[in-house]
Amino acid sequence: MSDPLLVSRVDDVVTWTLNRPQTRNVITDEDIIGAIEDAVDAVNADLSVRAVVLTGAGTTFSSGGNVKHMQQRSGMFGGSPAQIRQGYRHGVQRIPRSISACEVPTIAAVNGPAIGAGCDLALMCDLRIASTTAVFAESFVRVGLIPGDGGAWFLPRVVGLARANQMAFTGAAIDAGTAAEWGMVSEVVEPADLLARAGELAASIAVNPPHVLRMTKKLIQEGQSQSLNGHLELAASMQALAHHTADHHEAATAFVEKRPPRFTGE
Repeated sequence: MSDPLLVSRVDDVVTWTLNRPQTRNVITDEDIIGAIEDAVDAVNADLSVRAVVLTGAGTTFSSGGNVKHMQQRSGMFGGSPAQIRQGYRHGVQRIPRSISACEVPTIAAVNGPAIGAGCDLALMCDLRIASTTAVFAESFVRVGLIPGDGGAWFLPRVVGLARANQMAFTGAAIDAGTAAEWGMVSEVVEPADLLARAGELAASIAVNPPHVLRMTKKLIQEGQSQSLNGHLELAASMQALAHHTADHHEAATAFVEKRPPRFTGE
């Protein structure tokens, strides 16, 4: 069987491609969960990586949970309520924990339907670009389930509480244009242009100093749950570290000398 997640790299940008098109890129199987964890660990350990693009093989970004396994009550969906709870905690919930722990900016290039946990996977990323063929659905209610992978946490933070309630209570899909109006995605492009545009955005991020990129992402993440005073203390500590990087000195020198900076990650 082919790799569940394809990993490729151009310069300082890594692309992850969900590679189960025959199942519309379901993400509740153990092989893809483990592959995502391994990919995040590899990026976090490699300071030369400055951005990640996540997309899906075929015509679907991700259809979320494996409904056949749900119907069969197998895999993480089998057993007693206590066993299913553990199945979620030690199964698909490893994905939001892992994606959230990715230290570099992540961009979801949504190439087609993003349904249920697939919609939530896109929301776990820092930025989203959609193809005109993309649709988004927080559709758990339509199969008699709740968002078990963190969707009820991610969705309101991206589109606001009222729109999150509308999506979660109805289970109805929204198209790419509506997703852009609601702030779920930052751009909508033609399918043939999606990966190129995602690569351009990732490259515009990757030109910046890697240590500062990682600290900036961490600061934004922590700021979602911190008090202002606690946030300012963390910002002061991170800024002290940033001031002592060679890249900061290079940026300041390049500004004075009126030339483009040359960042080395030092």
